[in-house]
Amino acid sequence: MHSILPFLLAMVAAIVLLQMLAAKLKIAYPILLVVAGLLVSFFPGLPAVKIDPDLIFFIFLPPLLFEACWSISFKEMKKWYRIITSFAFLVVFFTALSVAIVTNYYIPGFTIALGFLLGGIVSPPDAVSTGAITKFVKIPGSTSAILEGESLLNDASSLIIFRFALVAVGTGQFVWQEAAVSFLWMVIGGVGIGLLLAWLFVEAQKRLPTDAPSDTVLTLIEPYVVYWVAEQVHSSGVLAVVAGGLYMSEKRFVFLNSASRIRGYSVWESFVFVLNGIVFLIIGLELPEIVNGIRSEGIPISTAIGYGVLVTGILVAARMISSYAALIATLIFRRSALPHAGNKRRRYLMPALLGWTGMRGVVSLAAALAIPVTLENGMAFPHRHLILFITFVAILLTLVVQGLTLPYIIRRSRLFDNIFYESGEEQTRKTMKQGLKKHVYGFLKEKYESDVNGHAGMERFLKQWEERAKVADDSWMNEKTKVIFVELLEIQRQYLSELNKDPAINEEIIRQQLYQLDLEEERLKII
Repeated sequence: MHSILPFLLAMVAAIVLLQMLAAKLKIAYPILLVVAGLLVSFFPGLPAVKIDPDLIFFIFLPPLLFEACWSISFKEMKKWYRIITSFAFLVVFFTALSVAIVTNYYIPGFTIALGFLLGGIVSPPDAVSTGAITKFVKIPGSTSAILEGESLLNDASSLIIFRFALVAVGTGQFVWQEAAVSFLWMVIGGVGIGLLLAWLFVEAQKRLPTDAPSDTVLTLIEPYVVYWVAEQVHSSGVLAVVAGGLYMSEKRFVFLNSASRIRGYSVWESFVFVLNGIVFLIIGLELPEIVNGIRSEGIPISTAIGYGVLVTGILVAARMISSYAALIATLIFRRSALPHAGNKRRRYLMPALLGWTGMRGVVSLAAALAIPVTLENGMAFPHRHLILFITFVAILLTLVVQGLTLPYIIRRSRLFDNIFYESGEEQTRKTMKQGLKKHVYGFLKEKYESDVNGHAGMERFLKQWEERAKVADDSWMNEKTKVIFVELLEIQRQYLSELNKDPAINEEIIRQQLYQLDLEEERLKII
């Protein structure tokens, strides 16, 4: 323990330093972390990095998925659900099928079941990588919502394929009837368990005398509980966490107070950043062991690299084909469901951009490492090291090649130039703030008009909300005016919640304003 602890602390410090370097170079930090882990792995004397395959999913996936649910706009997911679900399910299955067919044909001894296993591992694009890369360029909110929504659901669909393929490899048979029943239970049971447990957590935290630290700790353990319970009854832990996370995200203003939301946000941001960093470093650090495994199977490294490049090419091609197929199908059957493109050139180049956003990362590595070392009969799992190596090559190539070129392609193609984002984001923000001002001022006039005359604090309230003036002196804020001020903050939250029901309003703007209200409420506590 004492020998590994300095190494773990050094890993965390390296993650922070590399993230700062990546920000300075304007490169997505997952790229630098993978490359750094690859370079560090060649240093002699470093402790071997090994994770129990049975724990890899449980350690990393629940919190990463849960945090993603709290970051995404559920309203935008519902708006673009057709494209999101087609990419998350149909495209994932098509990609896995393509990988299975090609690898079965080209790789000696690779069965269709092993091909589907590999396909399930490498088919889901990584949300963290895509988000880290696209933050250096401006893309429309619709594109961002599609990529984020897809990343939440494709993890579940790919891992379902992975699980069925793992059973087929282990037993040597695949019973379609049993698989269909199992699939339905995994989907329905996973979503149901996630929603039920999330409801119980929300109700419990509403009634318990929690504070910001205890609320934050509870939100940290909740995704693990949801995932574990779902897996115990053989349903999808991933879908359970996604369903529960989306429900709790929508209820955050019901069971969490302003302090819990503000402090919890900071804790979760740091926690998920470290988790992601560790996984991307592990991707690089695992290479020497994977290479030794390839050699033990008697496969030349050059041949294994060729297989990795082949599979990566299939991933890119399958995503490109699927993107254009989705565009053609939408043009024929549901033209109104297309995201606003502005002109024909942008419309027909958008699928190519979506096809080039398929960077692989955390989920693919976790799935590959979760392959058992041996089968139930004690025999070595067939081609385990080769699958790990191909996965590593796919992650490395998509991260480095696509990750480094995607921002350049977006800027060079000028696809999003002259787009007035979100139908006028600045105008939306101004309209929202004007509406807030009028709503609060009307509330004050209606409820507290009799208290205004002769009350300096109430007059200040009216002046503040009528003129939006900045008051440097807080001496006028007494206990009564504090109570009213908190009431006004809650009135604003209700107004913003109603405003958010408008499909034309960007939810990110609403969330920013809600966060400002939380900060304002916390400021009152120290006046």
